[in-house]
Amino acid sequence: MLRLFKTATDYVLLYFSLVLLGLICLGWSVIALALYPLPRRQGMAAGRFGIMFGFRLYSWYLQLTGCYRLDLKALDTLRGGPPVILAPNHPALIDALHIISRHPNIACVMKGELLRNVFLGAGSRLARYIPSNNPRQMIKEAVAELRERGTLLLFPEGTRTTRYPINPLTGSVGVIAKHANVPVQTLIIETDSPYLSKGWPLFRRPQLPITYRVRLGRRFDPPSDVAAFMAALEQEYTQQLTSSVVTERLSEANAPHAGGVAR
Repeated sequence: MLRLFKTATDYVLLYFSLVLLGLICLGWSVIALALYPLPRRQGMAAGRFGIMFGFRLYSWYLQLTGCYRLDLKALDTLRGGPPVILAPNHPALIDALHIISRHPNIACVMKGELLRNVFLGAGSRLARYIPSNNPRQMIKEAVAELRERGTLLLFPEGTRTTRYPINPLTGSVGVIAKHANVPVQTLIIETDSPYLSKGWPLFRRPQLPITYRVRLGRRFDPPSDVAAFMAALEQEYTQQLTSSVVTERLSEANAPHAGGVAR
């Protein structure tokens, strides 16, 4: 009986969180539409702060209800620093949300269709997030953002992880870092649950609570040789993630499934 009650409680808490996230995004979309006529710089600042605030509220709910055990303290050390590319691994759909929740001035590289999404589009356009559909244009806009002393969030895998410990990396992060002459800060995301990984059904209940941690990996200087940089970057993720106790548990739990992470 107690187990049944806990299961029911977990369902309510977790899936109310999805409703809450939808309401936060829709509410901010209405405000963002009203703010869009602001001058570009003021609108961008308001857009990024609003997204940070909404996502932080959501992260707070996940911790308060015990759905997640979050450790995001390492991200707080990055605020107010020089221009940098934040380059995390990407195990779950929720990764960008948690990172953005800790930083008031991030330009996020995202799929172009999300800029037209009813939940995310208006806020993302106000924040001047960068669509990834056209690689040449994406690189140009990302370099311009970094030269204005911004912070860029870019997932080098290009999509959520489907091959443990890391997917093959795209070269765009190296090209952008080279042309903008900025360092690349790796972020190591560790989780003990496949919840919201690639192929995970949205309404499939995971085991709660979920442990989720973001820590700082190596910071790479701006590269002169992009190919050598990308090889070193992949090696960094591989070493960090294969030595992670949390990620190792996840890999063992999903051993029968291809790739070990996605389901």
